[in-house]
Amino acid sequence: MVSQEPSIVPEHSLDRDCTTLSRHVLQQLQSFSPDAQDLSAIMNRIALAAKLIARRLSRAGLVAGALGFTGEVNVQGESVKKMDVYANDVFISVFKQSGLVCRLASEEMDDPYYIPENCPIGRYTLLYDPIDGSSNVDINLNVGSIFSIRQQEGEDLDGKAQDLLQDGHKQIAAGYVLYGPATVLVYSIGRGVHSFILDPSLGEFILSQENIRIPERGPVYSTNEGNFWQWDEAIRDYTRYVHRHEGYTARYSGALVGDFHRILLQGGVFLYPGTMKKPEGKLRLLYETAPLAFLMEQAGGGLVRGRKTSWTPFPIASMPVPP
Repeated sequence: MVSQEPSIVPEHSLDRDCTTLSRHVLQQLQSFSPDAQDLSAIMNRIALAAKLIARRLSRAGLVAGALGFTGEVNVQGESVKKMDVYANDVFISVFKQSGLVCRLASEEMDDPYYIPENCPIGRYTLLYDPIDGSSNVDINLNVGSIFSIRQQEGEDLDGKAQDLLQDGHKQIAAGYVLYGPATVLVYSIGRGVHSFILDPSLGEFILSQENIRIPERGPVYSTNEGNFWQWDEAIRDYTRYVHRHEGYTARYSGALVGDFHRILLQGGVFLYPGTMKKPEGKLRLLYETAPLAFLMEQAGGGLVRGRKTSWTPFPIASMPVPP
């Protein structure tokens, strides 16, 4: 009797053909110039931070002092989680001795963090959200990290870092890490969007999807409908439209990275409109919206700010559109 078991791809074939993150960056740039090597090294440092954070998250329930709040409030007016502090410190630690980055700017810090010994040679700035969706940590749901790499402009002699307030198109690279069943790193340097999965046995991020394109139409809309009655009437009308028509599905996890990743792969729209209490919205332009918009545009989607100040910027792609 002939066995009908499905064929299994030998494990050694993956080991032979795999493309690592650092190799992929150099291939994308088609160069081994100092600038290309710097960008590859920065991405390697981001990957190291992601590995450390992923390891901490996987053991958070077993490590004393890993979960819960610190009792402090950050510059955004939000209560700080212990994991926020840990992840922020990890990014600082992995870049401190790198010689690559002069400044780090995070939504968990009131001011940019300068690394004076790097500044003479490290002409880059890393902006990041160390843990996006940290309210999910204590209940073991997915969270993420968001990052953006920018070129430092000018000498920044007064320490005010005004050059950080650049247009989003000046980003050199952007991406995010999703900590879920697998740890996934997605990035772009303006040449498409590419996804990598962390192989714990190798300790490497391995290319899984190249040149991701968001579907032209998508069934998912992601928004916090608990705020429905605080939204502008136009946003409420749009929400009523998707309620009335078949084929649209609400998916909202409370972690922007997780919701964004679903939409990137399946198509749809993410909205975070302003409310009566927060008319400007809650998404942070430098640390969240600009990096994700950069990725979405590279994947064939786009971003809309809205015509009224009560609308916050939100990534948009293959969204359900009223006829």
